[in-house]
Amino acid sequence: MPYVCLHCKREIKTLEKNFVRCPYCGYRVMSKKRSSLAKEVSTD
Repeated sequence: MPYVCLHCKREIKTLEKNFVRCPYCGYRVMSKKRSSLAKEVSTD
């Protein structure tokens, strides 16, 4: 599952096991990328 750096907004495909840091800017805060599919919710 891809991650996104919250500082530089670049997508990171994989993270190392015990090392969570953006390889581009060195920022340590990542978020999981959301899927682009819209969810349908029934109102019944």
